[in-house]
Amino acid sequence: MEPGRGAGPGLWRCGRRLLWAASLLCVLLDLQLPGLLASGQAEIENHLEMGRKLLAAGQLAEALSHYHSAVEGDPKNYLTYYKRATIYLAMGKFRSALPDLSKAIELKPDFLAARLQRGNILLKQGNTEQAKQDFEAVLQSDPGHKEAQSQLARLTELEVTMQEARAAYQRTDYAGAIGILERAVEISPWDPDAKELRAECHLLLGDYGQAILDLKPTTKLRADNRAAFLKLSQLYYGLGEHEEALAQVRECLKLDQDDKACFAHYKQVKKLSKQLESAEEHVRAQRYEEAIDKYKAAMKTESQVEVYIVKAKARICHCLSKSKRPQEAIDVCTEAHQWDPRNVFVLRDRAEAYILNEEFQRAVEDYQEAKEFDGENEEVKEGLERAQKLLKQSRKRDYYKILGIRRNANKQEIIKAYRKLAQQWHPDNFQSEDEKKEAEKKFIDIAAAKEVLTDPDMRQKFDSGEDPLDPENQQGGGGHPHHWPFEFNPFGSGNFHFKFHFN
Repeated sequence: MEPGRGAGPGLWRCGRRLLWAASLLCVLLDLQLPGLLASGQAEIENHLEMGRKLLAAGQLAEALSHYHSAVEGDPKNYLTYYKRATIYLAMGKFRSALPDLSKAIELKPDFLAARLQRGNILLKQGNTEQAKQDFEAVLQSDPGHKEAQSQLARLTELEVTMQEARAAYQRTDYAGAIGILERAVEISPWDPDAKELRAECHLLLGDYGQAILDLKPTTKLRADNRAAFLKLSQLYYGLGEHEEALAQVRECLKLDQDDKACFAHYKQVKKLSKQLESAEEHVRAQRYEEAIDKYKAAMKTESQVEVYIVKAKARICHCLSKSKRPQEAIDVCTEAHQWDPRNVFVLRDRAEAYILNEEFQRAVEDYQEAKEFDGENEEVKEGLERAQKLLKQSRKRDYYKILGIRRNANKQEIIKAYRKLAQQWHPDNFQSEDEKKEAEKKFIDIAAAKEVLTDPDMRQKFDSGEDPLDPENQQGGGGHPHHWPFEFNPFGSGNFHFKFHFN
């Protein structure tokens, strides 16, 4: 447009200034662009070099950070994606490596190293169809490629093996299927299908432990494997490991808090776990009656799974033994022993109940049986030694029997029994010499029983199987220097050195 025609001279001058400024900016950019590009490329190269050094030093996380920066700086560089994929693989993150390998192949379709690497990962995942495409692509470009040929042969073997394993499973040959699947898992260790099938075979054969070993890895091999978490929780629950069962079902709910099956199982496990934990807290605090109530409640909560009934019975046995209720303890412990004959703790607790019930021979037998199952258990060894001493002691003098009291009698009960018997058997109550001698013997026994059982130290020794008044136990010094028979005043303050005086 010419000046003066349709526009004023001011507008024309303004337009010329804008064109001049734009031209100047283009010139400046042309001058600076190579420098900017060079600077950016240098930074990318620096990240790649640092990543390489850190990878060589085994610092994988730090190396990965530099490769992230290199990919962001140059998203069209197929090598950068490939190098980051190798870091992921070194870290065991094969699922993260796959997108990088695929991107590298997309940017450079004839990049055989990436194709081979992706094919290897897909084969280990059990994805034979896609893996075959990669191996065949490598062989198309390089027909003599030995690794691609070898992997393609393994792929064919895997397909045949899985077909045979499924056929064995269908005809209920679970042991045979497990044997076949060994090779399948060896070829494709990241294939959840092979491990889940083998876990199912183990379950049908009743081998829960092996089923768990196969199922656990599948929770990481699938992005959302709630079914495996639930199955694991149920297996642990069935084995009596309620804490691990709770941990596994919580993982299921982390993936989907509204999963109905997982939530229903969670409520059951949580309720039982709370009851059992509360019961154990009571046991630790020696509140045995409260503990028994909680264990009974737990048996009502879970009446179908045998292991929890057995566990509760065993712990009630323990509580009854500790709360000095021997006959009840013996009955419950015997029932628990029938459920679980090799339970050392049930045998120990029943042995202690037998001791309270003064059935020392049976206590020895229980401790001996427990020792057969766990010969290194110090508590069992000490218990057996004590039971044997008490059995030997019972064949000599039993101060509790002499006074006619239970082993858990308190001091007041001991003194009351002593006074009653002392009055009954005082030698002055008898006329003939033979009767007086018999009474004197019984009177001495009664007084000795009172002396031992009202002295805390002597009573503790006696309860451990040692007679503190037995001359055999006085050798070597220490203890009470008594001799048996001895002379004392049974109505005195405990001093043994008084003589009887008969009228």
